[in-house]
Amino acid sequence: MPSLDAIGLVVTHMGDAMDFYRRLGLQFTMGTEADGHAEATTGNGLRLMLDTEEMIKSFSSWEAPTGSHRAALAFLCEGPAEVDRLHLELTTAGARSHVAPFDAPWGQRYATVLDPSGNAVDLFAPTA
Repeated sequence: MPSLDAIGLVVTHMGDAMDFYRRLGLQFTMGTEADGHAEATTGNGLRLMLDTEEMIKSFSSWEAPTGSHRAALAFLCEGPAEVDRLHLELTTAGARSHVAPFDAPWGQRYATVLDPSGNAVDLFAPTA
């Protein structure tokens, strides 16, 4: 049976994307801002792979999506205050807020920002 090993994102500018995800605590172990591919491994072993649009187009007939996102990366924060802090830090650094922090009815402090390429990133923490 296959196992989920990595999640790949298509990014517009590698440097901007790497800076954004570094603010969320990821450390890149493969690739640089000048490369078409970069990877970071999370604390639980899942890899986040970033590929530039040019890299993807070099082997695929990929076209940029239009409309809203269909998937989001979700980052568990230490607590509600960290959700607010990260949302402010990321938006101050230029990320677009998609959903401002709020106390969700499902028992989480929750927010969504868009990375520099428009990929959704959820920030959440239990409220209790």
